[in-house]
Amino acid sequence: MVGFIPSTRFCKQLDSRAAAEACGFAGTIPVIHIEPHGTIQALRLCGSNPDCGRESCACNRPEGSASDFNTLIHRGDFHVTLHLHLLSDSTGETLELIAKACLAQFDEVDVVRHLWPMVRSEGHLDRVLDDIERRPGLVLYTLVNSNIRRELEQKTRRRGIHTVSALDPVVDALSAVLNQQAKARPGRQHALDAAYFARVDAIQFSIAHDDGIGWENWEEADIVLAGVSRTSKTPTSIYLANRGYKVANIPLVPESPPPPKLFSLKHPLVVGLTTNPDRLIQIRRNRLLSLNQAPETDYVDTDAVAAELAFSRRIFADNGWPVIDVTRRSIEETAYAIVKLCNERIDTAAEAGAQ
Repeated sequence: MVGFIPSTRFCKQLDSRAAAEACGFAGTIPVIHIEPHGTIQALRLCGSNPDCGRESCACNRPEGSASDFNTLIHRGDFHVTLHLHLLSDSTGETLELIAKACLAQFDEVDVVRHLWPMVRSEGHLDRVLDDIERRPGLVLYTLVNSNIRRELEQKTRRRGIHTVSALDPVVDALSAVLNQQAKARPGRQHALDAAYFARVDAIQFSIAHDDGIGWENWEEADIVLAGVSRTSKTPTSIYLANRGYKVANIPLVPESPPPPKLFSLKHPLVVGLTTNPDRLIQIRRNRLLSLNQAPETDYVDTDAVAAELAFSRRIFADNGWPVIDVTRRSIEETAYAIVKLCNERIDTAAEAGAQ
């Protein structure tokens, strides 16, 4: 199913296989055909005929534009399917994050993402636009070169493709507040500067200190995560490492107490991770099944799991460590809660130093 922005109007002619001209659609543009099973097979709508006498499909383009914007009819059980084109003169990572955040606000939308990175010449742009025209939809772009931007805007307007510049409002506001012109250099956020190499160093440290390994060097860490097995310690460590934090993690097992070093750390922030026992058993059972192991062991025994969690909570309480319940948190939410604790710790230390 191909589809795009929901329309508030509906052309009654479209539920038949009548010719496009019957409703004022250009003969060279395919008509929507709704098959008996109710799926939209094709979609490329062009303006309405004032003499048609029927409601026709809405268009989000201004009057007089070269061609009408592609529209999706959303009726009944139909799901909107959107081809989302992310066009960038750099890696496109920024666009992917923006698109993810915005799409989270909409339900029942099937999105097909197309990433077009490193578009820095008119020839490359033309090839991309030819492909976009074959799978039309919404184009989000980040282009700093004014000539490429102008070419994109002109050519998409002629082809009836809707585009949105993702960063313009923020860049314009910063330019006004700072009283500076933007540098218009693509990919500057990916510069090989000190912060980049610090992030690489953090990733290497976190990988080398996963699952209790290398505890002798924990004092070099920024954060140490402690918790029973399957409380998201490793993925949270890697996520934080990608943001420049050196993270070590240690599983808490009643039969194998952690090294004494854990209780005498000065530099790193030690954070305890816990979770709901029922949720933990479910996650562990799924893990065993994925490894083709017996799903009924002490690892998923209700009493054993409760004892593990109680053991970890005692350690957290005895040492005064902050605790985060990860039961209903994503990795990102857990990581940002930890970052907030780090920032609060830094602010407290700064205030104490000032006094």
